Amino acid sequence: MEASVSWSWLFLLALVSKIFFSQLRKLNLKFPPGPKPWPIIGNLNLINGPLPHQSLHKLSQTYGPIMQLKFGSYPVVVASTAEMAKQFLKTHDHVFASRPRTAAGKYITYNYLNITWSPHGPYWRQGRKIFLSELFSSKRLESFAYIRVEEIRSFISRLCALSEKPVMLKEHLSRLTLSVMSRCVMGKEYFREPEFQRSVMRIEEFQEMLDEVFLLNGVFNIGDWIPWLDFLDLQGYVKRMKALTKKSEPFYDYVLDEHKAKSEGVKDYVAKDMVDSLLQLVDDPDLEVKLTNDSVKAFIQDLIAGGTDTSATTLEWAMSELIKQPDHIKRATEELDRVIGRDRWVEEKDIPQLPYIDAIMKETMRKHPVVVLLPPHLALDDCNVGGFDIRRGTRVFINTWSIGRDPSVWDAPEEFNPERFLGNKAIDVKGQSFELLPFGSGRRMCPGYSLGLKMIGSCLANMLHGFNWKLPENMKVEDLGMEEACGLVTHRKFPLVAVTEPRLPIHLY
Repeated sequence: MEASVSWSWLFLLALVSKIFFSQLRKLNLKFPPGPKPWPIIGNLNLINGPLPHQSLHKLSQTYGPIMQLKFGSYPVVVASTAEMAKQFLKTHDHVFASRPRTAAGKYITYNYLNITWSPHGPYWRQGRKIFLSELFSSKRLESFAYIRVEEIRSFISRLCALSEKPVMLKEHLSRLTLSVMSRCVMGKEYFREPEFQRSVMRIEEFQEMLDEVFLLNGVFNIGDWIPWLDFLDLQGYVKRMKALTKKSEPFYDYVLDEHKAKSEGVKDYVAKDMVDSLLQLVDDPDLEVKLTNDSVKAFIQDLIAGGTDTSATTLEWAMSELIKQPDHIKRATEELDRVIGRDRWVEEKDIPQLPYIDAIMKETMRKHPVVVLLPPHLALDDCNVGGFDIRRGTRVFINTWSIGRDPSVWDAPEEFNPERFLGNKAIDVKGQSFELLPFGSGRRMCPGYSLGLKMIGSCLANMLHGFNWKLPENMKVEDLGMEEACGLVTHRKFPLVAVTEPRLPIHLY
């Protein structure tokens, strides 16, 4: 009995010592500066309004390029400069390579089965490898080049048919990017088939579904930050996420069933599109982690959503800035006339010879990054970054909106000035220049960035080559606002309405 009591006291003493030394170590840690949190909500009260990236930018003006806050129950670190982004995305990339668990990842992506939200581990590594080697390889992208050409020509023809009339540009850009991604990923545009529209979904419904995907992936859901309130679903976001998944299921089931029927019984069937390639990997015994039909659905969602709204939104921001400053359009068309001439359209192979078009793209991505806060990274271990201690489990946000407005890097950062990139090829958008991170960097960088660059560059060049652009007669340049509306993707608050006029020989259209 005495021995039993002695062991109990030893165990209690060890536990108390562990807690004491843990607290002592915590007192000796140097955390990034930041505001004092309130009980329960932490610093969520400081996220004012619908644009959290701007609230965080203002806070960084007070607390510096790396700051620590508390959102509900979790510590959050925000990096607001290129150097701090480099620390997280390159120097310590292996520590911050995971994602926190969120309601969006659970309910929208089949319990974290896509690439965006899946946590670091064998499944994510395997999925990333599939995306890079199977779906976005140079050979694969080149095999789909004809699709991009055909759809951009159709887009140009539609604009020509509407010339001299006000058009809401984003609608046409979204149709273009959705058409390209539908054909690349699924082999065809299902939305053009009457039977599909009658029995499954109309294109308007699918676009609404994509808009909801981006919105719900980007919201600040209280349950993600204060877990013990999650069951209440105070904002109704979880209910909307479940409804979204239920609505999308018939679409994905239809696509998978048709692809399976097409290849069933065919010996050595050759994949025609990305869904074919993914289905061939389901139940592949050589894979480290088994892929399921739900994995394929989650990957399809990643591919379609990631390749549509992001490109269309970037192009809309670019045209907004150019219409506001027509001198940039004049310089771009002079380059196009000199390099391309007026007897043909711009081809993808021409883009490297169009430095001003490239500069416009980069400047748009600097001033109007589509993803203003890169999806949150999760610290897998304790780490020291920039002389500050970051604890395991900390959520890390990279504020690309702040980085693009850093006056120590960019002269007159609020101005739209493509000339700043001319002759400065050292700054690229492929994850190596931390001053410009439209696709992120490191292990969690967007795997489809090469396709996005091809789409944006080719479409922008042909839009400027093919048309003169102006605002409707009842609108002045100074009336064209640049307000933002935030979700996972940052759109214009008010869509751009523009008028086009063909500038090439009419037979080209």
